[in-house]
Amino acid sequence: MTDIATEAARLRSAAEAKPMRLPVNRKVDESHHATTPDGLSVWFTIQVSPHARIQEAVFERNDRMPSDDEVRSWLDLLIVGAQPAEAPTFPGSTTRRFEVFERAS
Repeated sequence: MTDIATEAARLRSAAEAKPMRLPVNRKVDESHHATTPDGLSVWFTIQVSPHARIQEAVFERNDRMPSDDEVRSWLDLLIVGAQPAEAPTFPGSTTRRFEVFERAS
């Protein structure tokens, strides 16, 4: 993988080009996924419905929960112009999920 900015731009582009249509299309393909050399798995999707648009970033590691610093560097590049909220997780989880809900006008 190249640098974070390049990979984040690729993920944003893939999500914009192929948003998931809710509620029927819940399949995410590998173009929305990146893995860093140190093992951080990053997923970014945009989900659309007639009433809303959801940007979602998921971070996962096999050995531990992703740190605030590594998550923040990706979030600043993936979700632009909005403040993502972190979804609750189970104790001991190695996954963190962040979302931004935008209402359709």
